[in-house]
Amino acid sequence: MRRLLGRNVRKCRIEAGLTQEQLSERSGFSQQYISDMERGLRNPTIVSLYELSQALGTTPVVLITPDGEAAAEG
Repeated sequence: MRRLLGRNVRKCRIEAGLTQEQLSERSGFSQQYISDMERGLRNPTIVSLYELSQALGTTPVVLITPDGEAAAEG
């Protein structure tokens, strides 16, 4: 789940045209936290997930929706 979330955060961030630093400014999380999350090293709270989705202009559901890689990891 952490790797899936990380992939989805990274995908949404790139689609939004944001760097990790820009997402950090928008979300209030450190750039290191975002980097760790994108690499699947963080386990964010539900509140953190919500705040990240708001900063990315999406919903928490999008950030946890399985992708093709998740099915392969299954």
